[in-house]
Amino acid sequence: MSDDTMRAALERLAPGTALRDGLERIQRGHTGGLIVLGDGPEVVEICDGGIAFDIAFQPPLLRELCKMDGAVVLSADGSRITHANVQLVPSPHFPTSESGTRHRSAERTALQTGRPVISVSASMNTVTVYAGGRRHRLEEPAVLMGRANQALSTVERYRQRLDMSNHRLFVAEMNNYATVADVLNVLQRQLMLERAVTDLELSIVELGVDARQLSLQLSELEGNNAHDVEMLVRDYIATTTVPTDEQVHQALEALDTLPDSELLNTTALARQLGLPANEENLVQALIPRGYRALARVPRVQKFLMDQIVAVFGTLPAILEAQPEDLSSADHVTSLWARHIYEGLRRLS
Repeated sequence: MSDDTMRAALERLAPGTALRDGLERIQRGHTGGLIVLGDGPEVVEICDGGIAFDIAFQPPLLRELCKMDGAVVLSADGSRITHANVQLVPSPHFPTSESGTRHRSAERTALQTGRPVISVSASMNTVTVYAGGRRHRLEEPAVLMGRANQALSTVERYRQRLDMSNHRLFVAEMNNYATVADVLNVLQRQLMLERAVTDLELSIVELGVDARQLSLQLSELEGNNAHDVEMLVRDYIATTTVPTDEQVHQALEALDTLPDSELLNTTALARQLGLPANEENLVQALIPRGYRALARVPRVQKFLMDQIVAVFGTLPAILEAQPEDLSSADHVTSLWARHIYEGLRRLS
């Protein structure tokens, strides 16, 4: 939730937005500023003094109002300026690591109200955003672009390595010699790609209109990785029957919350799927249920996969099935059975 709150705040502050224009004017004027993005009752009750009004937001006007010592309060959507020159009086019980008065007020106000707060430092000429319990300093677009291009190169390398590992695993699955090590290797690279993409997405959000090409490149590199992770989990999570959506969801959540340091730990990854976690068991053979293979057949939806896996249990059994056998599964018509049969033959 905190990441979503910060992401939403950065979207509103991206280059090309009116609010970012106003902040840049404040920086150029070296006056500093304190801006609250939201004017709900939780904000009003900690405002002391100042001027209350209701006027349309304009970047030059924001800069002029910030010449006064107090904070400026905007409406929740940022389209109106509702207060200026107000003193923010948040509770001192909220912890803060900041030393400056303006930044301490900003962090505590954000924690108490749940609203994003922006602090522009006059002496350091920096812009700091407090949202969702996090602190983020805005960088210059040129600095961000350089960092984002480096991150994109990292994503490209992860994608290449994942594609190679994924191909090796798929060949092993279709020929019935996949091992625990093969599965964990693909899962590890999928999660590394996912986290690299998430990190880069935040930079793209912060760059705004300057990152259109980066966004397109990232989307192409990411592909359908989240779906691929889910299919791998459905194929290999240790359950006595076809895994339920709840079991898969819990496993995916556990993988998402693994620390970065644990991604390289095969034992930690194996434990999330209930697979053998000892090093000596990495060469143990595993038989997939068939979700990954069925997902490669065009237009086959998950509910059809569930029905087929429920009947046949394993990928080898599905590959051996004839069209009339496949059509014995619920909701699998003869046309779907022929389509799936031919699709799997082409893959093999």
